[in-house]
Amino acid sequence: MSLKARITEDMKTAMKAKEAGKLAAIRLLLAAVKQKEVDERVELDDAAVGAVIEKLVKQRKDSVTQYEAANRQDLADVEKAEIAILAAYLPEKMGNDEIAAAVAAAVAETGAKGPADMGKLMAVLKPALAGKADMAEVSKLVKAALAG
Repeated sequence: MSLKARITEDMKTAMKAKEAGKLAAIRLLLAAVKQKEVDERVELDDAAVGAVIEKLVKQRKDSVTQYEAANRQDLADVEKAEIAILAAYLPEKMGNDEIAAAVAAAVAETGAKGPADMGKLMAVLKPALAGKADMAEVSKLVKAALAG
């Protein structure tokens, strides 16, 4: 079953169970996926759907930060609940050791020597680690590997 089909089935289940919060988050996700499909005139695969989910989760995390800074814990809690629902559709995240091993392998594969090779290294790592690792963390490890 594709990720999109699983999300659609979960939406139907949430409707039947009358879970308003979960239903709203899933509908928001499906709307974002459909919008991307319409904009790009393509059918999204699981990796592309995962990228949409990651984008939505990142937006929610930014909102939580803003709401907590404004002392609006009620709104922050709603966003955190949506993050939990959306994150359930993301693949298991890699640990720092696994990311470091992937970075080391990519350095060996590309022959990257210094900071000027960061773009070449990230071009190899991004498709391999997208959805499985926080790309900001990957970037930090790449910088550290190229600096040392």
